[in-house]
Amino acid sequence: MSEIFGFDAFSPREIAQRIEQVGVAKARLPLRSMWMLGMLAGAFIGLGALYYTLVAADASLGFAARQLLGGVTFSLGLLLVTVAGAELFTGNNLLVLAWADGRISAHELLRNWVVVCLANFVGAAALALLVFLSRHPEMNQGAIAEQTVKIAAAKTLLPPATAFFRGMLCNVLVCMAVWMAMAGRTIVDKAVAILFPISAFVAAGFEHSIANMYFIPLAMLIQHFGGGTATQTVITWGGFFHNLLPVLAGNIIGGSVLVGLVYHTIYPRPSDSA
Repeated sequence: MSEIFGFDAFSPREIAQRIEQVGVAKARLPLRSMWMLGMLAGAFIGLGALYYTLVAADASLGFAARQLLGGVTFSLGLLLVTVAGAELFTGNNLLVLAWADGRISAHELLRNWVVVCLANFVGAAALALLVFLSRHPEMNQGAIAEQTVKIAAAKTLLPPATAFFRGMLCNVLVCMAVWMAMAGRTIVDKAVAILFPISAFVAAGFEHSIANMYFIPLAMLIQHFGGGTATQTVITWGGFFHNLLPVLAGNIIGGSVLVGLVYHTIYPRPSDSA
């Protein structure tokens, strides 16, 4: 396979094997490590969202330039998760490969998903609080605050079906970024593999559950404790869960079924093939 995919890159079959092996290790992490790595991932994705907002708040940019540059900057989040090391719920949907091969139990799979998702929320929301206390949203004459609330309001007003399908498409691209990053052997390899799928999902306006765990709490802080903004929509916890639940469901289907189980079908274990 090296003749086709290059001497330095792992082949797709090798990627499937590596993701399965990593999935077993992730599923069996000690609870404290899993929780702390999950908090880091939530904060890392929040930093990508913060970086994106700086670009999105620039009214001088055209639509295409704003979406493209915003997507490139948001890629920081997954790059930090992949290179620095953290547990991200959306990427961990690929643990389904190890489950489908019987190497981890359904209990271990669900334990990882639940613990990591909750830890991602704590990390993302904690970063939102720190960003609010730093008065970062006041930059550019308050344009950052305005844009944050505008982004969050649009998310909370999405119909559930729309949020679900946007979440599904988002995590197809996120998990493909994780998949391709596993082919690389250097940080540059991983950065290039991550950049295009992540910037594509952001530019297309798809929904990432963990990013929303940063955007919406920060917008609520701005509205309720920061003097508010011109945006009329009042953002509440009800609106947060109205967005989060269908997006989570879409993320799970997109990552675990449309990527994980599809590749499991294509590249079964040697014993399965025999």
